[in-house]
Amino acid sequence: MPPIPEADRPVVLVVDDAPSSLGMLCDTLEASGYTVLVAADGESALQRLELVVPDAILLDGMMPGLSGFETCRRIKANPALAHIPVLFMTGMSETHDVVEGFASGGVDYVVKPIRAQEVLARLHTHARNARITRMARDAVDVAGMGVVFVDTRGRLAWRSPQAALWLHALGEPAEPGHLPAALEDSLVHGSTHVVTTAGGTRLSVRNLGAATLGETMLLLALHKEGPAALARLTEAALTPRETEVLSWLAKGKTNRDIGDILGMSPRTVNKHLEHIFEKLGVETRSAAAALASGHLV
Repeated sequence: MPPIPEADRPVVLVVDDAPSSLGMLCDTLEASGYTVLVAADGESALQRLELVVPDAILLDGMMPGLSGFETCRRIKANPALAHIPVLFMTGMSETHDVVEGFASGGVDYVVKPIRAQEVLARLHTHARNARITRMARDAVDVAGMGVVFVDTRGRLAWRSPQAALWLHALGEPAEPGHLPAALEDSLVHGSTHVVTTAGGTRLSVRNLGAATLGETMLLLALHKEGPAALARLTEAALTPRETEVLSWLAKGKTNRDIGDILGMSPRTVNKHLEHIFEKLGVETRSAAAALASGHLV
């Protein structure tokens, strides 16, 4: 099997106050196709994250100075980093320690002494799930649309590249890490309204309701007067899952491809497409894909 090109190797950040004790783990990760970065404490880890965004983080729960739990909280408070799966490495297996790890944003934990193959299996699963989630969210950044996810505390959990540009153009939020003031009313379930950026761009904003982890999904699109493709899309009341399916359809993916990406069967994909066709008022895949690409057929 040919080696994985350096640029394509997934990156894992290992944070431990005694990194030398994890030599076998790091060697196993490197041999399995990962690029391994190491930080000896929480502050160093946060500094590294200003330079690189890894695919996953292995984090020691108890470290001098900034604890692993507090480090994780700070990572999850940053919308640009919140998607990274954090797996705790801990010598503690008491219930309250495990609970604190999950409460701070961790997705899993392994107990020291570390068993490299177990870590590798867990890491692969969580990194893959995180990549699929990111791909699905990125897919809606088509036809001049953008997507924003807001957590249960009103904080930005994630935003697509196009949405990030529009959020910046809408001005500073009342609180760091939250929506701009112009979008605060959009948190009402089912709401649809139009906002204008400082540069005069008019945007349609639709609340699509709850998505994963209880987050609220907002769909942003360039506002066009009259019957246009984007108007039909924003008025169709597609669910978050239907939006993801339509986005991948617009990229030319088959039902089987979409099912693999989103973790569902081709039959379920077809059922979603039936609902999408009905809501958009079209009868064929090409017509739905054309609408998602901003062109009526």
